[in-house]
Amino acid sequence: MGSGNSFGRMFRISTWGESHGGGVGVTLDGCPPRIQISREDIQIDLDRRRPGQSRITTPRNEADSVEILSGVTIDNVTTGTPIAMLVRNKDHRSGDYLENDMSVAYRPSHADATYDAKYGVRAIAGGGRSSARETIGRVAAGAIARKILKDLHGIEVLAYVSKVQDIGCVVNDDAFCKEDVDANIVRCPDEEAAEKMLERIDEIRKAGNSIGGVVTCVARNVPAGLGSPVFDKLEADLAKACMSIPAAKGFESGDGFDGTLLTGKDHNDEFYIDPQTGATRTRTNRSGGIQGGISNGENVVIHVAFKPTSTIGQIQNTVTRDGQQVELRGKGRHDPCVLPRAVPMVEAMMALTLVDALMLQHAQCNLYPTAAESSSTSTTTTTTTSSSNLPKPNPMGTTAMRENWSPTDHIPMIIHNAAQSNDTDKKGKPIGLNIDEE
Repeated sequence: MGSGNSFGRMFRISTWGESHGGGVGVTLDGCPPRIQISREDIQIDLDRRRPGQSRITTPRNEADSVEILSGVTIDNVTTGTPIAMLVRNKDHRSGDYLENDMSVAYRPSHADATYDAKYGVRAIAGGGRSSARETIGRVAAGAIARKILKDLHGIEVLAYVSKVQDIGCVVNDDAFCKEDVDANIVRCPDEEAAEKMLERIDEIRKAGNSIGGVVTCVARNVPAGLGSPVFDKLEADLAKACMSIPAAKGFESGDGFDGTLLTGKDHNDEFYIDPQTGATRTRTNRSGGIQGGISNGENVVIHVAFKPTSTIGQIQNTVTRDGQQVELRGKGRHDPCVLPRAVPMVEAMMALTLVDALMLQHAQCNLYPTAAESSSTSTTTTTTTSSSNLPKPNPMGTTAMRENWSPTDHIPMIIHNAAQSNDTDKKGKPIGLNIDEE
């Protein structure tokens, strides 16, 4: 449990393998049975992650063809037992690492030195477990998670490159689609911005350098109620999921750090009743679909910052394993910019986190029926707590619908006026709150 190779509680993955070993893969435990999933469903996401896609990714030529070893029948149905998936390494060149100074010198800002400090030994060729090749297992399992989310709840998870260095973009998070993202090699739906990003990446690449930026991920149609208070907040789980991706250095939920520039009045997402569904909605989404660590039914929006790739073709100062100061120029095949291939990685971690949260929500909160559900079931004598008779709150979020609601229904607005509020006559008066929080 403490070795750091597993993620998730009920929908749990363990990745294994190294960049220059025989292969890499994942074991997925806790996947529900009777889900229709094919090798092709998984391969779609792996193809978006694989190297050699364009001139701005590593030229390493790997097909990344997935093999499903267990947990799925010959008819492509999950059995509920652990699913093992393997991708064999075919185009690794260990000599690029072992036959030069990189075999003894640490690459600046890479995991070389810290892995050696922790374990007293390291996989020199390809970086071992610190290589982005480890993410194959995440993306493969994430494809199954994506299928569960889409089939059962209509949840859609999409990410895109929103920033390369200081070049941003303008994208409607409610409307962009996967085809918009994959329309260019940068994976930015804003074509004008994508051209500027590509120019910057090419400029840096030709100089033997690397560049970073930001990937934005949006999950649509997420139901309200996912996540738990305090330590298991949904954004906390998402932060751990995304910060575990190689080269990830920053995480934001909703407006993130930009929200610190606003006042509470400007930052708060005011509630209203959706006239079409009768559901509780927010007029803005600065919270990124999460409030109090729990999803509120709006789009879940996160941003993940990725640093420039550590291995570059320019001379840098470093030290050797035995403590000698030397100069080092990186060799081998590496991404000048990790962002385009990070898009499916972030999508995978979002999908894995949401499926885990959904299963936890069903396990904890759906065991006892609500009052409305109790009245619609059989009258078999059972012993329940008084809480089961509590009325349900008004449904919340983009996919929610109030029972027996008609778009012609009207909810009157009670105007707040603190001066008129009193304890004896509140009819038609504003709601007042006495707040006593730490």
